[in-house]
This record gives sequence, C-alpha cells and structure tokens, in this order.
Amino acid sequence: MEFTGKLGPFQAFLFDMDGTILTSIAAVDRAWRAWARRIGTDEEAVMAYMHGRRARDTISHFMVGAPDAAIDAEADWLEAFELSDIGGIEPIPGIQAVLEAAKGRWALVTSATPGIARARVKAAGLSLPEVVVTSADVTRGKPDPMGYLMAAKAMGVDPAACLVFEDAHAGIAAGQAAGATVMQILGTEAPQAEHGIRDYSGVSVTFDGGLWFQR
Repeated sequence: MEFTGKLGPFQAFLFDMDGTILTSIAAVDRAWRAWARRIGTDEEAVMAYMHGRRARDTISHFMVGAPDAAIDAEADWLEAFELSDIGGIEPIPGIQAVLEAAKGRWALVTSATPGIARARVKAAGLSLPEVVVTSADVTRGKPDPMGYLMAAKAMGVDPAACLVFEDAHAGIAAGQAAGATVMQILGTEAPQAEHGIRDYSGVSVTFDGGLWFQR
C-alpha cells in the first residue's frame, strides 16, 4: 500500500537520481544490455544486479579478477555510451514542485558519474542542488551509506534527521544504514523501504522549522 500521511520534521531531503527524481530506465536498460553483450555475459544477471550501484562496482562484480585498467576501460566505455544516449528521460511526476518547496534543503546522492548526473538532470528539465554526491566522490558505493553520510555532513545536518528518497534496494539499504528515514519510489524493484509512493503526485512539502512531507 502506498504511503498516505505526514512525515517530519526533517532537516533535509536526500534524493537518489535514476528512478527517483527522473525516469531513465529505458536508457539505463539499453546501456547495460549493450555492455553485457560486449563482454559476453548474461544480460538478465547484469540487469538484476546493477540497480542503484556504481557502474564500476557492477563491472567489477562481473569481471572478477580483471586488472584495474580493464575495469577503468569498461567504465569509460559505458559512460560514453550513456552520455550519447539520453532519450526518453523525463522528470518523475510531481517532482518539480517537491524540489522547489525543498529548495536549499535537498541534496542529490547518485551512483552515476558527474557527467551522467549533469546530462540526465538537464535532460529531465531539472536543476542540480548545491550539494551533489556522485560516484566520483565516494570510495564505497551503495549499499554502503558513505554517499548519504557525506551529503548530510556537507549540509550540516544529522543523517537521522533526513528523509532519503530511493528506488533500488542497494540505495534503500544505504539510506537505512545512514540512519535516515527512507521513502521508496516504487516501480524499479519490489517494495523494501518503510514507506513507498509511485510518484510525487498529490505530495505537499512545507517548512516550519523543518521539512514536512505529506501525501
């Protein structure tokens, strides 16, 4: 059942990107399936593993024992593919109003590279916040909480006082490990977080000494 009610107050909202503030599933699917064919591994196994994770972590998982140079080369190939193919990327319904209401009090925490984050956010007609944590900023990707802890620290807030928005199990686990409350955007993977919504339709965000999320 989708969440209805009111949550808060929070010091900040921390958003994942793909499947959370924008729809990029078609582009992501095309890129990873092309990569799976490129190295001759099972496409469905790759698709089942990669959601919410850094590209390098997924590549390393399927190229066990490969030297760092080979991993780097595949990550570069995948990034070039993704930057050349941003068709079909759109904002999740209702997200613009949510981000505007939370202006100055939200951050982006994505497993994408900086270049892909900029390209996809722009393609969706959205703007990047002041605090952005990408795959280039962390040494441990989701499901490790490092990215969310870094974002909270950069904003000067307690991670336990943040509402994390995620769609993938790896990201949900990262938000929970950071001590945050997690709202799952349903559709990418089976429900796992304590709260879930399909999109941001009907959501209102207010600030009264803290951010409140209501639907």
